[in-house]
Amino acid sequence: MKPGTADLFRTLTMMRLVLFMAWSDVRARYKRSVLGPLWITLGTAIGVVGLGFVWSELFHMDRGTFIPLLTLGLILWQYISGSIMESTRVFTLQVSLIRNLDLPISFHPAQLLLRQMINFAHTIPLFIVVFLILGKPFALVNLLAIPAFVLVSLNLFWIILMFGILGARFRDLEYLVNMIMPLLMFLSPVMFRPNALPFSGELLLLNPMTYLIEIVRQPLLGEMPTLSIVTGNLVLLVIGGGLSLALFNKKRDRVALWV
Repeated sequence: MKPGTADLFRTLTMMRLVLFMAWSDVRARYKRSVLGPLWITLGTAIGVVGLGFVWSELFHMDRGTFIPLLTLGLILWQYISGSIMESTRVFTLQVSLIRNLDLPISFHPAQLLLRQMINFAHTIPLFIVVFLILGKPFALVNLLAIPAFVLVSLNLFWIILMFGILGARFRDLEYLVNMIMPLLMFLSPVMFRPNALPFSGELLLLNPMTYLIEIVRQPLLGEMPTLSIVTGNLVLLVIGGGLSLALFNKKRDRVALWV
């Protein structure tokens, strides 16, 4: 078994420790805060209220349709962008652990992803409140969002792993990603659907964020995930995951030297 693959399997056997470390990171960030991680929920709620009333008028959409769309878009974007923006520093910020503890290298990307999942979990009540207020009924198709979220998380893991390795070797990647992500938000279907812009709907399918957002949002809005969206996520996982694993197998032993 190649060293990178063995490293990943070792991380899988340590998932309880990974979860403990991720939860400790969240607690440390909000230490002595009254609301704690609920500040994430409050910040998202303010964004939904403010943008919901303004953009629903700009897009000439019914608020009962637009606000759930926007809520899910913002929640998913925070999860995706948070994972990607922190990925370039996932190893450089853990330099003391990497040099002094016998932990698998993939432990740190897994810890980052689980921390983002914990943050994501704190925004779920906002989604539930919005749907209850607007009277959106529950449907069995909503449950498809669970395996869809797992698929998105697997894609995010290989992105974190790849960007983490590249970020450890090329420090400028951090600044490049931080510059691109805010722009990418407006080029991604966060506040609209891909078919809302007929002149660029097909171009949005070239944006990987479209697939990561829509595969979870579609079932939560009561729609079956389209074949193109599901296929896009699977292609991302197979090709991107394969490239990331190949890079990890080749450069894993150099990460400790680079950081």
